[in-house]
Amino acid sequence: MRGICFEVCDVVLHADAIHRGGGQVIPTARTLIYASQLTAKPSLLEPVYLVEIQAPEQTVSGIYGVLNQKRGHVFQEMQRPGQAFPQCVFDHWEMMMSDPLEAGSQASQLVTDIRKRKGLKEQMTPLSEFEEKL
Repeated sequence: MRGICFEVCDVVLHADAIHRGGGQVIPTARTLIYASQLTAKPSLLEPVYLVEIQAPEQTVSGIYGVLNQKRGHVFQEMQRPGQAFPQCVFDHWEMMMSDPLEAGSQASQLVTDIRKRKGLKEQMTPLSEFEEKL
């Protein structure tokens, strides 16, 4: 998350000192922050690297295959002698154009893969789960 600020303006805490603490505020604040993320049209940022690869001519097809898998673009190509030598430098962050909340989109698939890798439920919790039940 970038460029976000949550301010707690007024809190009514339990009268007994023993019951006052973060346990009264943190669960409610967590629910509020999760719900606000889902209603704020979230998007994913992906890192963009400038990569210089010096390689023999016979390895060029393999390099192009890897670049295509990673959505890479070739800006310049010239012949040089020597062994394969990649060099990466972080350039900037770029917003993914697809919506992570839209089922079947590229960003949604990426979110699902990350959640699976981290051992979380594959489906994101729907907004209705964060609404207060009075």
